[in-house]
Formats: sequence, C-alpha cells, structure tokens
Amino acid sequence: MEKKKVVLAFSGGLDTSFCVKYLTEEKGYDVYTAIANTGGFSKEELKNIEKRAMDLGAVKHATLNIEQEYYEKSIRYMVFGDILRNGTYPISVSSERIFQAIAIIEYAKEIGADAVVHGSTGAGNDQIRFDLTFQILAPEIEIITPTRDMILTREYEINYLKEHGYEADFKKMEYSINKGLWGTSIGGKETLNSEQTLPEEAYPSQITAEGEERLTISFEEGEISAVNGTPYADKVEAIRAVEAIGSKFGIGRDMHIGDTIIGIKGRVGFEAAGPILIIAAHKMLEKHTMTKWQLYWKEQVATWYGMFLHEAQYLEPVMRDIEAMLITSQRNVTGTVELILRPRNYTLVGVSSDFDLMKTDFGEYGEVNKAWTSDDVKGFTKILGNQIKIYHNVQNRNKK
Repeated sequence: MEKKKVVLAFSGGLDTSFCVKYLTEEKGYDVYTAIANTGGFSKEELKNIEKRAMDLGAVKHATLNIEQEYYEKSIRYMVFGDILRNGTYPISVSSERIFQAIAIIEYAKEIGADAVVHGSTGAGNDQIRFDLTFQILAPEIEIITPTRDMILTREYEINYLKEHGYEADFKKMEYSINKGLWGTSIGGKETLNSEQTLPEEAYPSQITAEGEERLTISFEEGEISAVNGTPYADKVEAIRAVEAIGSKFGIGRDMHIGDTIIGIKGRVGFEAAGPILIIAAHKMLEKHTMTKWQLYWKEQVATWYGMFLHEAQYLEPVMRDIEAMLITSQRNVTGTVELILRPRNYTLVGVSSDFDLMKTDFGEYGEVNKAWTSDDVKGFTKILGNQIKIYHNVQNRNKK
C-alpha cells in the first residue's frame, strides 16, 4: 500500500518536532516538512531547522520565504492602522500565522499531498487560523493534528522524543517561541499563571545598551522609507534596522492578555521593538498630518481590521475594503519622526513634515489667531451652544 503523503507546517519547535517523529514512526507516513518564513529566521537558523527536520525523519524539507508578501499584504496595513490589540500587542503571531497557512497549503497542493499537518494544541488560536485557512483554500485535503487530538503536554512530547533517540536542547523547549518579522512571542511556564511574568533569560534578545540614543524614522505615504537618514527601498530591511536598534534597549517587551477565538483568556509574553517604535512614530506623524475625522474613522476601521486579522478572518472580502480605506488615509502621512531611546523605554520628540497641519497661516495654538476675529469666536460660541442651552432651558422650565 502506498504511504500517505503529508505536509507538516514545521517550525523546529517541540510540537512540530514531535509530529515528525510520531507520524513517521507510529503512522508510517511520508512526512514532507515546510517552514513558511515570515522574516524571523536567519539563514543559519533556517539551515538548522532543515537539519532538525531531516534528522527527525522527514522525507524532504522546504523553506518558503514569504517575508515580502507578509509585509505587502499585512504589515503595512497594520502600520497604516496603528494596530495594537488591546492597546498592547502588535498582532505578531496572529497575523503571520495566516500567511504561513496560505503558503503551506499552496505547497501541499503543489506536491500533491494527501493531508496537511500542524502542531497546534486544542487550547489556542493557531488551530483555528490553520484549520480555517486550509479548509477555505483546499477543502479536499485532510487536516491532521496529533498534538491537539492526543491532548499532549510539553513534558510528554519531550519524553517521547528522548525515548525515540532524539537529542535536543529540551530545557530551551520549555518555552514556545514564535519569531517573525513583526515580533516574537514567548509562551509557557510563567505565562500560564496570572501572577507571574517572564524572567530575563526567557527573552531571545538581551539588553546591551546603556544611556540614550536618538532615532529617526521617515515615512512616505504611511510606509517606512528611511531609518536614521538611510533610505530603504526594501521595507523588510527597514523594519529589521529599527528592530536591531530598539531590541538592544529592551524596548517593546510586554505581556499580552486577551480573549482567544475559542473564548478563553490567553496570556503571552512578547518582544517587538521594531513594531512598537514604528507604530508609535507613525501614529505621531498622523496626528500632525490628518484631520480629526480622518483620524477618528481610520481608527474605527483599523480596530475591526486588527480584530478580524487576529480571529482568522483575513480571507473575508471586507478586509480588502478596509485596506482600500487605509491606503487612501495615508496620502499625506509623509515626514520624519525623532525619538529618544533608553533602556526599556522611549520618548517621542517631534515631527518634520511638509503636510504638518500645525504649520499654517491660520494661527498658533494658545498664542495668536490670524484667520478670524474675536467677534467671529463670540458668534461661533453662541451658535455652538444653542442646543445645549435649549435642553437646559426646558429642564429648568419643567422643574417649576
């Protein structure tokens, strides 16, 4: 009988390492591993992941580089929308999972796989993101999920791998680390308890900088265009440049507590110096270059965009409609923002932009008016208060 051909979304972490060994030895499947790289891995790391897959028993391993697609179809809209879930989390893993799922299922179709596998547990969001994307794009392909179906613990998986002769840094595997261009999430141990936080050593990046450092980030129509005066045509590299500067200060570390798609509360640590600094700078530039109603309505649709993205709704067509509005909102968001970085914090200094709405001939806030007279203000204020005056007049009349 011909062996079942399966494609496993492989990250090199504990869950997917277990899946390779289990599916090859217990099920006898031909396992083809594939990693969809959203920009979080170096060439050396990708080589090590491929070696791990082959050592575990994979028939073949593929690296699918989708950094540019991830930026073009997701990250730039998250910047346009200044999207931070619950005001904290830059939707790092949430957004990249969708694009990883799309890349994996397309690869599975390309090689004629019978099934596609992911290592998500039954207690998180990723299972929904993978399942839903696979079902929409390839309903004919079976979905296999050993970690979820067998209700496995990390301890069980570690022991299974040891018993089957696979040696690795199991101490490091105590945490589930998901690294991508738009941030790194860290889950496990302390994140499972509401009263604890991650120790310093759990973070992949360590604080090495002292004192202060000035940073400038330039934007053109909402997209990052230069870092410290150096222009970047490649936006992915621009994000990496900001990340490299900010991460050495430990900026962008936090704990995200939010509502999962399946209804329970979820808690995860993260570090995302690049996203946090870029969004902060971008938002400040918008305040100077957009009208109050542009800011208000863009924020409303951006909140929905972030929620839909988090909850696996990227393929819902309304997302393309929201993206169209986000693009048009950025037509004047061009300029440079200066920040001061310090260990674990930063300060927004100011902006320079030809579209700065503060720099007009109409007046200077709190100082002098040039485009209206004092009589204009008196008349405007009288009319502005009419409805409120009418309301209170009626209230007072009915008290008698």
